[in-house]
Amino acid sequence: MNEGILRGTRFVLSLAFGVLAMAGSRSVQGVFVTQRSLGLPPFISPLDNPTTAAKVTLGRKLFFDKRLSSDNSISCATCHDPGYGFSDPHPVSVGVKGRHGERNSHTVLNIAFMTPLMWDGRVMTLEEQSLLPFLSPSEFDLPPEQAVIKLRRQGYSDLFQQAFGEDVTVGNLAKALAAYQRSLVAGDSRFDRYLFQKDVTAISPEARRGFSVFLEAKCDACHIIMTPGLHPFALKHVVFTDGKFHNLGVGADKGNQDPGRYDVTGEAEDWGRFRTPTLRNVAVTAPYFHDGSAKSLADVIELYDKGGNANRNLDPALRPLKLSTQQKQDLVRFLESLTSSGIDELSREAELANKE
Repeated sequence: MNEGILRGTRFVLSLAFGVLAMAGSRSVQGVFVTQRSLGLPPFISPLDNPTTAAKVTLGRKLFFDKRLSSDNSISCATCHDPGYGFSDPHPVSVGVKGRHGERNSHTVLNIAFMTPLMWDGRVMTLEEQSLLPFLSPSEFDLPPEQAVIKLRRQGYSDLFQQAFGEDVTVGNLAKALAAYQRSLVAGDSRFDRYLFQKDVTAISPEARRGFSVFLEAKCDACHIIMTPGLHPFALKHVVFTDGKFHNLGVGADKGNQDPGRYDVTGEAEDWGRFRTPTLRNVAVTAPYFHDGSAKSLADVIELYDKGGNANRNLDPALRPLKLSTQQKQDLVRFLESLTSSGIDELSREAELANKE
């Protein structure tokens, strides 16, 4: 599943912050713009799969179609549930025939701004990632070529003709799913209004104190891309991830540490490292860490407060924080302020698509 990584894939910046083909959006020279993008960077769209309304509509329908799995029991939305911030409330995902995966499912909100993808960074594009569930025995367990045949029999040919000008193919199946996921733009949080619109009333005093704790504890080293010496209010956008891989020692205290990035690179320094997840919408995407072992944000903070779990490759940046009870509570309030105002709208749109 690690073959064919499109490292040479070229990307272009779109003319707008988001690309959506759904209610509440507007079109500017063929590009769909959403108001949910405050605080996010320019939307990135691959040259070989420009986002269109037809692709997003098709991809959304496919995202909820359980016929993409071998036994018609699960869909993409099973592990990326709109009701849980497009993530999975289970510690690890459950696929066909009740088979359990090995890792927790990332949220796909704002996935357009993430690369590489997956906890171990095994793929670079959403098109590649969209095919992985078909190949996994613990997910769809349905070869994509068979999925194509199945979709043609289920009346999808006309929809693919409208979106791509041709019948269902493995490549266009991946492109449609990728296009819909890129449309799930979810910025415009209370914190965004505080930081980018200078609205000091947008977040509570506790959240403002929590933001100070966040910076003082240097959480921003991995969760904010910030030029040294630049004041936070001078930022243009925040993705809340460095896109890199770090070892926190998750699972090391139980003797079952996942090798993580090492499985992809084979490099000793990558043992136990996992991609830094975005903190946007983190309050609605529990549980946390690659194994779903942290049930709450308070649990996550406790691990960081003690400096992670000791292991042979613990990230050297980790150190005991010795935060007070009040500081921990304030930090949770700050993280809660990162929830997008548009999540409910995205969930409603998803539910309507699921009923079609």
